[in-house]
Amino acid sequence: MSASSICVVGTDATMVYDAVRNVVDEALGALDPTVALEDFVARDSSAGEPSTGRLLDALYTPAMLVERRVVVVRDVQYLSADEAKALQAWMASPTPETVLVLAVVGAKTNKLVKAADVLVDVNVGSRQADRHEFVAGKFAQYGVTADRTVVATVVGRVGDDLARVDALARTLHSIYGTAPLTVGHVEPYLGDPGGVPEWDLTDAIDAGDASHAITVARRMLDSKGRAGLQIVNLLQRHFLRLARLSGASVRDADEAASLLGIKAFPAGKALAAARRLGDVRVVEAVRLITRADLDLKGGVTFGSGDDSTAADATELMVIEVLVARLARLSASARR
Repeated sequence: MSASSICVVGTDATMVYDAVRNVVDEALGALDPTVALEDFVARDSSAGEPSTGRLLDALYTPAMLVERRVVVVRDVQYLSADEAKALQAWMASPTPETVLVLAVVGAKTNKLVKAADVLVDVNVGSRQADRHEFVAGKFAQYGVTADRTVVATVVGRVGDDLARVDALARTLHSIYGTAPLTVGHVEPYLGDPGGVPEWDLTDAIDAGDASHAITVARRMLDSKGRAGLQIVNLLQRHFLRLARLSGASVRDADEAASLLGIKAFPAGKALAAARRLGDVRVVEAVRLITRADLDLKGGVTFGSGDDSTAADATELMVIEVLVARLARLSASARR
């Protein structure tokens, strides 16, 4: 491996450390890790770990008994400024035949991320195509042979819980090797449905697609990632943003982003939705959401006499009716 420093960065710790394991395996090759590998974990500076002295000793000690040494520093985001500077100094003039692997759970703005020779970014884009590409890439990485139908099934089940995919791919490879897989082979190992991002729901509503909006809302409830009131809250947040834009003289996405305090891309989508709906429909949407909030807090009860069953039926029915009505508002604005 020619790079002397490799940084793995991402917002999901599981995905970061799955990638770190693969990077370390590649860096070690056939070397004995008990001799060639040193692994440190950074802690908050108040804990006093790792010792800067031990870490730097590991970095500046030349490879003697082995052809290459690998030094790993996990949770780099917790290093103090002085520790980070010491690592930057080594990265500027590294010890020959030594590979430094950094793991950052957080943003790519960390100075050590920028200083690394190689960056491994494990963040996955929000588009469905990005998730398909990620799953297909993980399967290929572990030699798992799966067609588009299998990949689509995995994407549909895990949702935005993509941290599960690495372990799934390793499991499938250990069982089936490189043999072509069908959905029947993969399904027993998929586990419970993962959550979906909130923009899947708001995009479906803004598009006026009631059927898809109900499907996404059910998925949110089934995955246990969000309760009914949480779904109501995210919809309230979305439509209150539209309400703010409806009454403001905002010309473009940048001005909308400044007003709402969010990034330009989602602000632009919100601005387009607000203009399309108009003031009257936005007010009606907020009224529907307020009504649903009251219903979930005891305003209505559906189901049997059993309290838990009645609560579940109420939550499902209130959310389905709400998202369908909101989607119909958007659909009427598109006609």
